[in-house]
Amino acid sequence: MAKFDIGGIDEVIHGRLRLGIMAYLADAEVADFTELKTVLEATQGNLSIHLKKLQDAGYIDIEKSFVGVKPLTQARITPRGRAAFGKYLDAMGKLVGR
Repeated sequence: MAKFDIGGIDEVIHGRLRLGIMAYLADAEVADFTELKTVLEATQGNLSIHLKKLQDAGYIDIEKSFVGVKPLTQARITPRGRAAFGKYLDAMGKLVGR
């Protein structure tokens, strides 16, 4: 059996919801909170927690603003996040024998 190595699996990304956020943002570049909540079928509180974990890791930026009087929260993948996501996908590919 080839070397079994899970060391390249980024634990910050590996959670189901965080993986969904990263995959969505890798394609969309930026998404607002409501869009992510809908697409990922997440609760507001759960999504907030996972966005914060990705932000703390430097993988996404969160921008808060207002459209009129309505708050708008947007998440954007960072260059560091894009690189980490690419490494994560490579590690997963090797793990499953790409």
